[in-house]
Amino acid sequence: MKKVIVAAALVVFGAGAAFAADVITLPAKNGNITFNHKKHQEALKDCKVCHEKGPGKIEGFGKDWAHKTCKGCHSDKGAGPTKCSDCHKK
Repeated sequence: MKKVIVAAALVVFGAGAAFAADVITLPAKNGNITFNHKKHQEALKDCKVCHEKGPGKIEGFGKDWAHKTCKGCHSDKGAGPTKCSDCHKK
């Protein structure tokens, strides 16, 4: 029985990552943000970098979270947009 539960959990976990949208558009008053989820998945190879509790919605996600986490990661890695107009497109 334990093996069945573990197998089911792995399928659910893998399905969450497999069915995530490749590109996500986030509406913002300064201009919509197009986020290439697939590119980030391939580059980071660890969902928990952004999804601390595993695949799915990001707890606390919003403007402040994105500015701190996304912009912070881009600054730390020296890659990716860090200026407002680089992400926000009208």
